[in-house]
Amino acid sequence: MKKQKLIAAQKLRRQRRVRRSLRGTPERPRLSVHRSGKHISAQIIDDETGKTLVSASTMQKTVRDGLKSTSDKAAATKVGKALAELAKSAGIAKVCFDRGGFRYHGRVAALADGAREGGLEL
Repeated sequence: MKKQKLIAAQKLRRQRRVRRSLRGTPERPRLSVHRSGKHISAQIIDDETGKTLVSASTMQKTVRDGLKSTSDKAAATKVGKALAELAKSAGIAKVCFDRGGFRYHGRVAALADGAREGGLEL
């Protein structure tokens, strides 16, 4: 149990360090990523108003259809593309990427690449 608390505290420190330099504005909102063992989700947030503008996740049926697994890079890429489509329809072209304490590799990087392929500028 003690090791779990240590790992959670380390993740929280990384999260705060990343978010210290990022701030979502109406012109360039923040793309925040959350990764779990089974799913990956992302949302675009305007920090000035505290509102989520757009979100996508592997838990959504439209994203999950046709995927072999919801916890691999292909799923993360599909979430990134779906998020970019929704952002375009909401009039969002540029975002600042918030990896949320996760290292920028694997599924997190695949989601960012999918968002770029979908037309978002990170």
